[in-house]
Amino acid sequence: MITYLFTGLFVLLIGYFVYFNGVLSPEVINNPYNSRQDAFANRVVRGKLLASDGTVLAETVIDGDGTEVRSYPYGNAFAHVIGYSTRGRTGVESLANFHLLTSNAFFGERIAKEIREEKNIGDNVITTLEPRLQQAAYDALGSHRGAVVVLEAKTGKILTMVSKPDFDPNRVNEDWDALNEEDNSESALYNRALQGLYPPGSTFKIVTLLNYMRENPSYEDFHFNCRGSLTEGNYTISCYGKNVHGDEDLRKAFAKSCNTAFSSIGLSLEEGIFKSNCEGLLFNAELPLELPYSKSAFSLKAGSTPAERMMTAIGQGETLTSPMHMAMIAGSIANEGILMEPYLLERVETYEGDVVKNYYPSVYGSLMSREEAEALTEYMKAVVTEGTGSKLGNLGFPVAGKTGTAEYSSNKDESHAWFVGFSDTGEDDIVVCVLVEKAGAGSEYAVPVARKMFEVWGDGNVGK
Repeated sequence: MITYLFTGLFVLLIGYFVYFNGVLSPEVINNPYNSRQDAFANRVVRGKLLASDGTVLAETVIDGDGTEVRSYPYGNAFAHVIGYSTRGRTGVESLANFHLLTSNAFFGERIAKEIREEKNIGDNVITTLEPRLQQAAYDALGSHRGAVVVLEAKTGKILTMVSKPDFDPNRVNEDWDALNEEDNSESALYNRALQGLYPPGSTFKIVTLLNYMRENPSYEDFHFNCRGSLTEGNYTISCYGKNVHGDEDLRKAFAKSCNTAFSSIGLSLEEGIFKSNCEGLLFNAELPLELPYSKSAFSLKAGSTPAERMMTAIGQGETLTSPMHMAMIAGSIANEGILMEPYLLERVETYEGDVVKNYYPSVYGSLMSREEAEALTEYMKAVVTEGTGSKLGNLGFPVAGKTGTAEYSSNKDESHAWFVGFSDTGEDDIVVCVLVEKAGAGSEYAVPVARKMFEVWGDGNVGK
Protein backbone atom coordinates (compact mmCIF):
# COMPACT_ATOMS: atom_id res chain seq x y z
CA MET A 1 0.00 0.00 0.00
CA ILE A 2 2.78 2.38 0.98
CA THR A 3 4.59 1.54 -2.25
CA TYR A 4 1.53 2.54 -4.27
CA LEU A 5 1.19 5.75 -2.25
CA PHE A 6 4.78 6.82 -2.86
CA THR A 7 4.52 5.82 -6.53
CA GLY A 8 1.41 7.99 -6.87
CA LEU A 9 3.07 10.94 -5.17
CA PHE A 10 6.11 10.56 -7.42
CA VAL A 11 3.91 10.56 -10.53
CA LEU A 12 2.09 13.66 -9.28
CA LEU A 13 5.42 15.38 -8.59
CA ILE A 14 6.69 14.60 -12.09
CA GLY A 15 3.39 15.78 -13.56
CA TYR A 16 3.59 19.07 -11.69
CA PHE A 17 7.22 19.52 -12.75
CA VAL A 18 6.26 19.09 -16.40
CA TYR A 19 3.24 21.37 -15.98
CA PHE A 20 5.31 24.06 -14.28
CA ASN A 21 8.05 24.05 -16.88
CA GLY A 22 5.77 23.73 -19.88
CA VAL A 23 2.81 25.87 -18.84
CA LEU A 24 3.48 28.00 -15.77
CA SER A 25 7.16 28.77 -16.23
CA PRO A 26 6.71 31.46 -18.91
CA GLU A 27 3.97 33.12 -16.87
CA VAL A 28 6.10 33.09 -13.71
CA ILE A 29 9.14 34.49 -15.46
CA ASN A 30 7.10 37.19 -17.19
CA ASN A 31 5.53 38.27 -13.90
CA PRO A 32 7.16 41.65 -13.09
CA TYR A 33 6.97 40.84 -9.39
CA ASN A 34 8.99 37.65 -9.75
CA SER A 35 12.35 38.22 -8.08
CA ARG A 36 13.80 35.21 -9.92
CA GLN A 37 13.97 37.31 -13.08
CA ASP A 38 17.18 38.83 -11.80
CA ALA A 39 18.65 35.35 -11.56
CA PHE A 40 17.80 34.66 -15.19
CA ALA A 41 19.29 38.00 -16.24
CA ASN A 42 22.49 37.13 -14.35
CA ARG A 43 22.89 33.96 -16.41
CA VAL A 44 21.64 35.02 -19.85
CA VAL A 45 22.30 37.99 -22.11
CA ARG A 46 18.87 39.22 -23.15
CA GLY A 47 18.06 38.17 -26.71
CA LYS A 48 17.15 40.39 -29.65
CA LEU A 49 13.74 41.55 -30.83
CA LEU A 50 13.44 41.54 -34.61
CA ALA A 51 10.92 42.76 -37.17
CA SER A 52 9.33 40.31 -39.61
CA ASP A 53 12.09 41.03 -42.16
CA GLY A 54 14.92 40.50 -39.65
CA THR A 55 15.47 44.16 -38.83
CA VAL A 56 16.79 44.55 -35.29
CA LEU A 57 14.34 46.43 -33.09
CA ALA A 58 15.99 45.81 -29.73
CA GLU A 59 19.30 44.27 -28.70
CA THR A 60 21.67 44.14 -25.78
CA VAL A 61 24.99 45.88 -26.40
CA ILE A 62 27.91 44.98 -24.13
CA ASP A 63 30.38 47.77 -23.43
CA GLY A 64 34.12 47.25 -23.07
CA ASP A 65 33.77 47.01 -19.28
CA GLY A 66 31.07 44.34 -19.60
CA THR A 67 28.13 46.62 -18.92
CA GLU A 68 24.96 45.54 -20.72
CA VAL A 69 22.87 48.28 -22.32
CA ARG A 70 19.55 47.66 -24.07
CA SER A 71 19.56 49.44 -27.42
CA TYR A 72 16.60 50.39 -29.60
CA PRO A 73 17.89 51.37 -33.07
CA TYR A 74 14.55 52.83 -34.23
CA GLY A 75 14.03 54.86 -31.06
CA ASN A 76 10.65 56.55 -30.78
CA ALA A 77 9.06 54.96 -33.86
CA PHE A 78 8.56 51.57 -32.16
CA ALA A 79 8.50 52.85 -28.59
CA HIS A 80 5.06 51.70 -27.44
CA VAL A 81 4.82 48.39 -29.24
CA ILE A 82 8.38 47.19 -28.51
CA GLY A 83 8.40 48.86 -25.10
CA TYR A 84 11.37 48.93 -22.75
CA SER A 85 13.08 46.55 -20.28
CA THR A 86 14.32 48.97 -17.65
CA ARG A 87 12.12 50.44 -14.94
CA GLY A 88 9.95 47.37 -15.49
CA ARG A 89 8.95 45.97 -18.85
CA THR A 90 6.32 47.01 -21.38
CA GLY A 91 5.24 46.05 -24.89
CA VAL A 92 6.91 43.10 -26.59
CA GLU A 93 9.79 43.34 -24.10
CA SER A 94 7.29 42.18 -21.50
CA LEU A 95 5.36 39.79 -23.73
CA ALA A 96 8.49 37.94 -24.89
CA ASN A 97 10.46 38.22 -21.64
CA PHE A 98 10.57 34.45 -21.01
CA HIS A 99 12.04 33.72 -24.43
CA LEU A 100 14.53 36.59 -24.32
CA LEU A 101 15.90 35.35 -20.99
CA THR A 102 16.05 31.71 -22.11
CA SER A 103 18.89 30.21 -24.11
CA ASN A 104 18.26 27.23 -26.38
CA ALA A 105 21.75 27.27 -27.80
CA PHE A 106 23.57 23.95 -28.23
CA PHE A 107 23.55 22.06 -24.92
CA GLY A 108 27.31 21.58 -24.82
CA GLU A 109 27.90 25.28 -25.43
CA ARG A 110 25.58 26.22 -22.58
CA ILE A 111 27.27 23.83 -20.16
CA ALA A 112 30.72 25.08 -21.15
CA LYS A 113 29.72 28.69 -20.54
CA GLU A 114 28.18 27.80 -17.20
CA ILE A 115 31.46 26.17 -16.16
CA ARG A 116 33.43 29.24 -17.29
CA GLU A 117 30.88 31.43 -15.47
CA GLU A 118 30.04 33.17 -18.73
CA LYS A 119 26.57 34.25 -19.75
CA ASN A 120 24.68 32.33 -22.40
CA ILE A 121 23.05 34.25 -25.21
CA GLY A 122 19.27 34.48 -24.99
CA ASP A 123 16.93 33.48 -27.78
CA ASN A 124 15.80 35.99 -30.38
CA VAL A 125 12.13 36.78 -30.92
CA ILE A 126 10.89 37.65 -34.37
CA THR A 127 7.78 39.83 -34.30
CA THR A 128 5.03 40.35 -36.86
CA LEU A 129 5.89 44.05 -37.16
CA GLU A 130 6.60 45.48 -40.61
CA PRO A 131 9.19 48.29 -40.44
CA ARG A 132 8.12 50.11 -43.62
CA LEU A 133 4.54 50.39 -42.42
CA GLN A 134 5.55 51.26 -38.86
CA GLN A 135 7.85 54.07 -39.94
CA ALA A 136 5.29 55.37 -42.46
CA ALA A 137 2.59 55.48 -39.77
CA TYR A 138 4.90 57.24 -37.35
CA ASP A 139 5.84 59.85 -39.96
CA ALA A 140 2.27 60.30 -41.22
CA LEU A 141 0.93 61.14 -37.75
CA GLY A 142 3.50 63.92 -37.56
CA SER A 143 3.08 66.14 -34.51
CA HIS A 144 -0.50 64.99 -33.86
CA ARG A 145 -1.53 62.91 -30.89
CA GLY A 146 -3.21 59.67 -31.80
CA ALA A 147 -2.68 56.09 -32.89
CA VAL A 148 -2.37 53.89 -35.95
CA VAL A 149 -3.04 50.15 -36.03
CA VAL A 150 -2.46 47.91 -39.05
CA LEU A 151 -3.47 44.23 -39.00
CA GLU A 152 -3.33 41.44 -41.55
CA ALA A 153 -6.97 40.53 -42.00
CA LYS A 154 -6.68 36.77 -42.62
CA THR A 155 -4.17 36.07 -39.85
CA GLY A 156 -4.50 38.74 -37.17
CA LYS A 157 -0.81 39.64 -37.41
CA ILE A 158 -0.15 43.08 -35.96
CA LEU A 159 1.92 44.78 -38.64
CA THR A 160 1.95 48.26 -37.13
CA MET A 161 1.12 49.86 -33.81
CA VAL A 162 1.99 53.52 -33.33
CA SER A 163 1.00 55.83 -30.49
CA LYS A 164 1.78 59.52 -30.03
CA PRO A 165 3.01 61.37 -28.00
CA ASP A 166 5.92 58.98 -27.77
CA PHE A 167 9.22 58.60 -25.97
CA ASP A 168 12.76 57.42 -26.61
CA PRO A 169 13.16 53.91 -25.12
CA ASN A 170 16.92 54.44 -25.13
CA ARG A 171 16.47 57.20 -22.53
CA VAL A 172 13.84 55.73 -20.21
CA ASN A 173 16.16 55.85 -17.20
CA GLU A 174 17.28 59.41 -17.84
CA ASP A 175 13.77 60.69 -18.64
CA TRP A 176 11.82 58.63 -16.11
CA ASP A 177 10.94 61.43 -13.70
CA ALA A 178 9.86 63.76 -16.50
CA LEU A 179 7.77 61.04 -18.14
CA ASN A 180 5.93 60.38 -14.89
CA GLU A 181 5.33 63.92 -13.60
CA GLU A 182 1.80 64.35 -12.24
CA ASP A 183 1.22 67.46 -14.35
CA ASN A 184 2.63 65.84 -17.51
CA SER A 185 -0.09 66.42 -20.10
CA GLU A 186 1.70 64.41 -22.77
CA SER A 187 1.04 60.97 -21.21
CA ALA A 188 3.80 59.73 -23.47
CA LEU A 189 4.00 56.27 -21.87
CA TYR A 190 0.29 55.70 -22.52
CA ASN A 191 -0.35 53.40 -25.50
CA ARG A 192 -3.31 55.05 -27.19
CA ALA A 193 -3.73 52.22 -29.70
CA LEU A 194 -4.66 49.77 -26.93
CA GLN A 195 -5.47 51.82 -23.85
CA GLY A 196 -7.00 54.96 -25.31
CA LEU A 197 -10.81 55.08 -25.18
CA TYR A 198 -12.58 57.52 -27.48
CA PRO A 199 -16.07 58.15 -28.79
CA PRO A 200 -15.99 56.36 -32.16
CA GLY A 201 -18.00 58.97 -34.02
CA SER A 202 -19.28 57.88 -37.41
CA THR A 203 -17.06 54.80 -37.57
CA PHE A 204 -19.69 53.36 -35.23
CA LYS A 205 -22.22 53.60 -38.06
CA ILE A 206 -20.74 50.29 -39.20
CA VAL A 207 -22.14 48.78 -36.00
CA THR A 208 -25.44 50.65 -36.28
CA LEU A 209 -25.81 49.52 -39.89
CA LEU A 210 -25.22 45.90 -38.92
CA ASN A 211 -27.91 46.17 -36.24
CA TYR A 212 -30.35 47.72 -38.68
CA MET A 213 -29.67 44.95 -41.21
CA ARG A 214 -30.36 42.29 -38.58
CA GLU A 215 -33.61 43.88 -37.42
CA ASN A 216 -34.81 44.71 -40.94
CA PRO A 217 -34.39 41.98 -43.59
CA SER A 218 -35.70 44.50 -46.16
CA TYR A 219 -33.04 47.05 -45.16
CA GLU A 220 -32.23 47.86 -48.78
CA ASP A 221 -35.67 49.51 -49.04
CA PHE A 222 -34.58 52.24 -46.61
CA HIS A 223 -35.23 55.83 -47.74
CA PHE A 224 -34.74 59.08 -45.87
CA ASN A 225 -34.98 62.74 -46.77
CA CYS A 226 -32.13 64.59 -45.08
CA ARG A 227 -32.82 68.27 -44.37
CA GLY A 228 -29.57 68.80 -42.48
CA SER A 229 -30.95 68.21 -38.99
CA LEU A 230 -33.36 65.98 -37.09
CA THR A 231 -35.26 66.98 -33.96
CA GLU A 232 -36.85 64.56 -31.54
CA GLY A 233 -38.40 66.19 -28.50
CA ASN A 234 -36.01 68.84 -27.25
CA TYR A 235 -32.94 67.35 -28.94
CA THR A 236 -31.58 68.12 -32.38
CA ILE A 237 -28.84 66.34 -34.31
CA SER A 238 -27.28 67.98 -37.34
CA CYS A 239 -25.23 66.59 -40.17
CA TYR A 240 -21.54 67.46 -40.13
CA GLY A 241 -20.91 70.89 -41.60
CA LYS A 242 -24.68 71.52 -41.77
CA ASN A 243 -24.77 69.46 -44.98
CA VAL A 244 -28.17 68.72 -46.50
CA HIS A 245 -28.05 65.34 -48.24
CA GLY A 246 -31.61 65.29 -49.57
CA ASP A 247 -33.28 62.03 -50.59
CA GLU A 248 -31.13 59.05 -49.66
CA ASP A 249 -31.13 55.30 -49.80
CA LEU A 250 -29.13 53.39 -47.18
CA ARG A 251 -25.99 53.24 -49.35
CA LYS A 252 -25.90 57.00 -49.84
CA ALA A 253 -26.70 57.71 -46.18
CA PHE A 254 -23.76 55.53 -45.12
CA ALA A 255 -21.35 56.77 -47.78
CA LYS A 256 -22.10 60.43 -46.98
CA SER A 257 -22.12 59.66 -43.25
CA CYS A 258 -25.52 61.27 -42.80
CA ASN A 259 -26.12 61.88 -39.09
CA THR A 260 -29.81 62.56 -39.43
CA ALA A 261 -30.49 59.33 -41.33
CA PHE A 262 -28.59 57.25 -38.80
CA SER A 263 -30.19 59.07 -35.88
CA SER A 264 -33.58 58.07 -37.29
CA ILE A 265 -32.28 54.49 -37.57
CA GLY A 266 -31.20 54.67 -33.93
CA LEU A 267 -34.72 55.62 -32.90
CA SER A 268 -36.07 52.55 -34.68
CA LEU A 269 -33.75 50.00 -33.08
CA GLU A 270 -34.78 47.94 -30.06
CA GLU A 271 -32.35 48.91 -27.29
CA GLY A 272 -31.93 45.43 -25.84
CA ILE A 273 -31.15 43.88 -29.22
CA PHE A 274 -28.79 46.76 -30.03
CA LYS A 275 -26.89 46.22 -26.77
CA SER A 276 -26.75 42.46 -27.26
CA ASN A 277 -25.42 42.82 -30.81
CA CYS A 278 -22.79 45.32 -29.68
CA GLU A 279 -21.63 43.00 -26.94
CA GLY A 280 -21.38 40.29 -29.59
CA LEU A 281 -18.87 42.64 -31.24
CA LEU A 282 -16.94 42.69 -27.93
CA PHE A 283 -18.17 45.93 -26.42
CA ASN A 284 -18.27 45.57 -22.61
CA ALA A 285 -16.21 42.42 -23.11
CA GLU A 286 -12.67 41.13 -22.83
CA LEU A 287 -10.61 41.33 -26.01
CA PRO A 288 -8.28 38.52 -27.15
CA LEU A 289 -5.16 40.61 -26.59
CA GLU A 290 -1.98 39.78 -24.67
CA LEU A 291 -0.85 43.33 -23.97
CA PRO A 292 -2.65 45.63 -21.51
CA TYR A 293 -5.72 47.33 -23.01
CA SER A 294 -8.84 49.22 -22.04
CA LYS A 295 -12.26 47.60 -22.42
CA SER A 296 -14.70 49.31 -24.80
CA ALA A 297 -17.99 50.55 -23.35
CA PHE A 298 -21.57 50.52 -24.64
CA SER A 299 -24.26 51.65 -22.20
CA LEU A 300 -27.54 51.97 -24.15
CA LYS A 301 -30.34 50.12 -22.37
CA ALA A 302 -34.09 49.79 -22.30
CA GLY A 303 -35.77 53.06 -21.40
CA SER A 304 -33.02 55.24 -22.87
CA THR A 305 -34.16 58.67 -23.98
CA PRO A 306 -34.59 59.49 -27.67
CA ALA A 307 -31.56 61.78 -27.43
CA GLU A 308 -29.43 58.92 -26.06
CA ARG A 309 -30.59 56.58 -28.82
CA MET A 310 -29.89 59.13 -31.52
CA MET A 311 -26.43 59.96 -30.21
CA THR A 312 -25.50 56.33 -29.70
CA ALA A 313 -26.41 55.45 -33.28
CA ILE A 314 -23.86 57.97 -34.61
CA GLY A 315 -21.09 57.00 -32.21
CA GLN A 316 -21.51 59.70 -29.62
CA GLY A 317 -23.08 59.55 -26.17
CA GLU A 318 -21.52 57.12 -23.70
CA THR A 319 -19.96 54.75 -26.24
CA LEU A 320 -16.17 54.49 -26.01
CA THR A 321 -13.72 52.31 -27.89
CA SER A 322 -10.05 51.91 -28.75
CA PRO A 323 -8.33 52.01 -32.15
CA MET A 324 -7.37 48.34 -31.76
CA HIS A 325 -10.97 47.30 -31.11
CA MET A 326 -12.25 49.16 -34.17
CA ALA A 327 -9.49 47.52 -36.22
CA MET A 328 -10.64 44.12 -34.97
CA ILE A 329 -14.25 44.80 -35.99
CA ALA A 330 -13.12 45.90 -39.45
CA GLY A 331 -10.85 42.86 -39.60
CA SER A 332 -13.77 40.52 -39.06
CA ILE A 333 -15.65 42.22 -41.91
CA ALA A 334 -12.62 41.84 -44.19
CA ASN A 335 -12.33 38.17 -43.19
CA GLU A 336 -15.89 37.11 -44.04
CA GLY A 337 -17.13 37.65 -40.50
CA ILE A 338 -14.36 35.72 -38.72
CA LEU A 339 -12.24 37.53 -36.14
CA MET A 340 -8.62 36.43 -35.93
CA GLU A 341 -6.88 37.03 -32.63
CA PRO A 342 -4.32 39.83 -33.03
CA TYR A 343 -0.79 38.67 -32.27
CA LEU A 344 2.74 40.10 -32.24
CA LEU A 345 5.12 37.13 -31.93
CA GLU A 346 6.04 35.28 -35.15
CA ARG A 347 8.66 32.81 -33.90
CA VAL A 348 11.51 32.24 -31.47
CA GLU A 349 15.02 31.36 -32.65
CA THR A 350 18.38 30.71 -31.04
CA TYR A 351 21.00 33.35 -31.62
CA GLU A 352 22.32 31.12 -34.43
CA GLY A 353 18.94 31.05 -36.18
CA ASP A 354 17.60 27.62 -35.20
CA VAL A 355 13.81 27.72 -34.76
CA VAL A 356 12.66 27.06 -31.20
CA LYS A 357 8.98 27.91 -31.47
CA ASN A 358 6.54 29.13 -34.12
CA TYR A 359 3.37 31.11 -33.51
CA TYR A 360 0.36 30.62 -35.74
CA PRO A 361 -2.90 32.45 -36.46
CA SER A 362 -5.73 31.70 -34.08
CA VAL A 363 -9.45 32.04 -34.77
CA TYR A 364 -11.38 33.89 -32.07
CA GLY A 365 -14.78 33.25 -33.57
CA SER A 366 -17.49 34.57 -35.85
CA LEU A 367 -18.71 38.12 -35.12
CA MET A 368 -21.16 38.10 -38.02
CA SER A 369 -22.27 35.96 -40.93
CA ARG A 370 -20.42 35.86 -44.22
CA GLU A 371 -23.42 37.49 -45.90
CA GLU A 372 -23.44 40.34 -43.38
CA ALA A 373 -19.71 40.89 -43.85
CA GLU A 374 -20.08 40.99 -47.62
CA ALA A 375 -22.92 43.50 -47.40
CA LEU A 376 -20.97 45.74 -45.01
CA THR A 377 -17.95 45.56 -47.32
CA GLU A 378 -20.00 46.92 -50.22
CA TYR A 379 -21.33 49.79 -48.11
CA MET A 380 -17.82 50.58 -46.91
CA LYS A 381 -16.52 50.55 -50.48
CA ALA A 382 -19.14 53.18 -51.31
CA VAL A 383 -17.60 55.45 -48.67
CA VAL A 384 -14.42 55.48 -50.75
CA THR A 385 -15.94 55.58 -54.22
CA GLU A 386 -18.67 58.14 -53.59
CA GLY A 387 -18.50 59.38 -50.02
CA THR A 388 -16.38 60.86 -47.25
CA GLY A 389 -13.40 58.58 -47.94
CA SER A 390 -12.88 59.73 -51.52
CA LYS A 391 -9.25 60.70 -50.81
CA LEU A 392 -8.54 56.97 -50.83
CA GLY A 393 -9.41 56.74 -54.50
CA ASN A 394 -6.94 55.96 -57.29
CA LEU A 395 -4.79 53.63 -55.22
CA GLY A 396 -4.86 50.99 -57.92
CA PHE A 397 -6.82 48.56 -55.77
CA PRO A 398 -10.18 48.67 -53.95
CA VAL A 399 -10.46 49.90 -50.38
CA ALA A 400 -13.42 49.71 -48.01
CA GLY A 401 -13.70 52.01 -45.03
CA LYS A 402 -15.55 54.43 -42.81
CA THR A 403 -14.58 57.89 -41.63
CA GLY A 404 -15.51 59.38 -38.29
CA THR A 405 -15.55 62.78 -36.65
CA ALA A 406 -16.12 62.35 -32.93
CA GLU A 407 -17.03 65.22 -30.61
CA TYR A 408 -15.36 64.87 -27.23
CA SER A 409 -16.46 68.04 -25.39
CA SER A 410 -19.33 70.49 -25.18
CA ASN A 411 -17.59 72.48 -27.89
CA LYS A 412 -18.95 70.88 -31.07
CA ASP A 413 -16.07 72.34 -33.08
CA GLU A 414 -13.62 70.09 -31.20
CA SER A 415 -13.43 66.53 -32.47
CA HIS A 416 -11.25 63.49 -32.95
CA ALA A 417 -10.60 62.26 -36.48
CA TRP A 418 -11.16 58.57 -37.28
CA PHE A 419 -10.76 56.17 -40.16
CA VAL A 420 -11.14 52.41 -40.16
CA GLY A 421 -11.09 50.16 -43.20
CA PHE A 422 -9.26 47.57 -45.25
CA SER A 423 -7.87 46.76 -48.68
CA ASP A 424 -10.12 44.44 -50.66
CA THR A 425 -7.86 42.67 -53.15
CA GLY A 426 -8.45 39.10 -52.05
CA GLU A 427 -4.75 38.75 -51.25
CA ASP A 428 -3.03 39.33 -47.89
CA ASP A 429 -5.25 42.34 -47.21
CA ILE A 430 -4.56 44.78 -44.41
CA VAL A 431 -6.85 46.49 -41.94
CA VAL A 432 -6.05 50.09 -41.03
CA CYS A 433 -7.37 52.12 -38.13
CA VAL A 434 -6.32 55.73 -37.58
CA LEU A 435 -7.24 57.98 -34.65
CA VAL A 436 -6.03 61.58 -34.61
CA GLU A 437 -6.85 63.38 -31.38
CA LYS A 438 -8.43 66.84 -31.43
CA ALA A 439 -7.74 67.29 -35.14
CA GLY A 440 -11.10 67.74 -36.84
CA ALA A 441 -12.86 65.81 -39.58
CA GLY A 442 -11.87 62.22 -40.22
CA SER A 443 -11.93 62.79 -43.97
CA GLU A 444 -9.38 65.61 -43.62
CA TYR A 445 -6.97 64.26 -41.03
CA ALA A 446 -7.35 60.50 -40.59
CA VAL A 447 -7.87 59.49 -44.22
CA PRO A 448 -4.52 60.91 -45.48
CA VAL A 449 -2.72 58.89 -42.80
CA ALA A 450 -4.62 55.76 -43.84
CA ARG A 451 -3.84 56.44 -47.49
CA LYS A 452 -0.13 56.41 -46.69
CA MET A 453 -0.53 52.98 -45.09
CA PHE A 454 -2.30 51.59 -48.13
CA GLU A 455 0.27 53.13 -50.48
CA VAL A 456 3.22 51.59 -48.64
CA TRP A 457 1.50 48.21 -48.39
CA GLY A 458 0.36 48.29 -52.02
CA ASP A 459 3.85 49.14 -53.24
CA GLY A 460 5.11 45.82 -51.95
CA ASN A 461 2.05 43.61 -52.37
CA VAL A 462 -0.16 44.65 -55.27
CA GLY A 463 0.75 43.86 -58.84
CA LYS A 464 3.95 42.05 -57.87
